[in-house]
Amino acid sequence: MRKILVTGATGQLGSELSVLAPSYCQYEWIFADRTKASLDNLEMLQSQLEEICPDIIFNCGAYTAVDKAESERDLAFRINHEAVKLIAKYCAEHDVKLIHISTDYVFDGSSSVALNEEAKTSPINVYGESKLTGEIACLKENRESIIIRTSWVYSKFGNNFVKTMQRLMQEKDEINVVNDQIGSPTYAADLAQAMIDIIESSKWIPGIYNYSNEGEISWHEFALSIKELGNYNCKVGGIPSLSYPTPAKRPSFSLLNKEKIKKIYNVDVPHYKESLKKIFV
Repeated sequence: MRKILVTGATGQLGSELSVLAPSYCQYEWIFADRTKASLDNLEMLQSQLEEICPDIIFNCGAYTAVDKAESERDLAFRINHEAVKLIAKYCAEHDVKLIHISTDYVFDGSSSVALNEEAKTSPINVYGESKLTGEIACLKENRESIIIRTSWVYSKFGNNFVKTMQRLMQEKDEINVVNDQIGSPTYAADLAQAMIDIIESSKWIPGIYNYSNEGEISWHEFALSIKELGNYNCKVGGIPSLSYPTPAKRPSFSLLNKEKIKKIYNVDVPHYKESLKKIFV
């Protein structure tokens, strides 16, 4: 029985994989939180990998506090770069399949067309920089790695934009949401299924892939969809990013082109609104 190690087990994607795992009992699933896969402690991580001895690794763990990363650069790079490098090297040495999760924040936001896997990377914040450095190290240490870039992840688990909007729309009469950052949300359950579809496939084609739900929207439009599906009475206004300054800059356009993953692995990529409905069931 092949053993799948999932890092970041308590995060949104790890939690969604744990929901799907019982349907794939041909695998032995190891869900590792920070204590079982210590991405911030490389010596410990090395010994943990040797002890678990996985056949497949889903590296869902990451430093994802985008604004905090600006003041915690070393920690962000340790988790998003050095730990990834170690995991990729371990996988290369032990013939372990690796799917590593990355982000749309590797881009600077200057594009006006959906970004494919060959698009030029140029991160504009520390988080994006740390994730890009991790991608480069991952492919350098292990050419057989699969990297999936995703964006605007949400789920029923953890903290995310959808949950924040649901809470605010019940608490307030009026809120404002940024309307000049364009992309597409990703329902973590959809991404989790896509990852399983890849390992269930008869082929393994390494490299970078994009995955997010279909649709091209702003955060403001995303909030309006949440309002509509939740039947909230809160007024939702749109504001420019300049009116909502944050420590880390965000790309103004990071819509991902998903044609490669659809063509090679035939994975399902639902429209964002169809997936969003599932949060309200």
